[in-house]
Amino acid sequence: MTEVTAGATALGRPLEDLIACPSCDALYVARMPETGGRAVCDRCHTVLIAPKRRAGLRIIALTVAVLILVISAVFFPFLEIHRLGLGNRASIIDTATAFSSGPMAILGLATLFMIVIVPLIRMILILYVLTPVVFDRPPWPQARRFFRWSQDLKPWAMAEIFAIGCAVALVKVADLAQIGFGPAFWMFSALVVIVLFNDNYLCTWSVWKSLETPRD
Repeated sequence: MTEVTAGATALGRPLEDLIACPSCDALYVARMPETGGRAVCDRCHTVLIAPKRRAGLRIIALTVAVLILVISAVFFPFLEIHRLGLGNRASIIDTATAFSSGPMAILGLATLFMIVIVPLIRMILILYVLTPVVFDRPPWPQARRFFRWSQDLKPWAMAEIFAIGCAVALVKVADLAQIGFGPAFWMFSALVVIVLFNDNYLCTWSVWKSLETPRD
């Protein structure tokens, strides 16, 4: 994979020709690398532009997979715990609604919002933005605004963080009770891998340029 810098220092250039590093705010003249290459920040080495061949179709497929996994995980058991002949199973909804009053109720609703609602909204927004672009159609109304929202929601979509946190917690309680993993646990485990691939394929700069380019 070829790795190049983003471009020369941006002095006196039009704003549409510039790109800012999201990590260190360094400003560059944007220069599209070859397919499979990367444009990186000279200062902090953050990847700024990384176009990939047929990335659009892959992103749509992975996004649909994330939607299916998140929706399905809500309706299946997440964990089963057995100890001394007693057992219990819990789903994502059971976990979020376990506390019905007080500060813990707010925490439960926040958990449900960040591991289910936000990922669903973000995936729907990405599908809305990318579907016409991938099939070489004019962007749908408000596509630029919706794509900006999808990027703003990214730090709050924590389904994969929830899955990793549960795995760490289970290691600590494994000696206290017999633990069984429900279908929802494996769905969230697959979700972690799919989200990583999806974010790797998604080149935000390429999407912005596609939304700016007029199509017949």
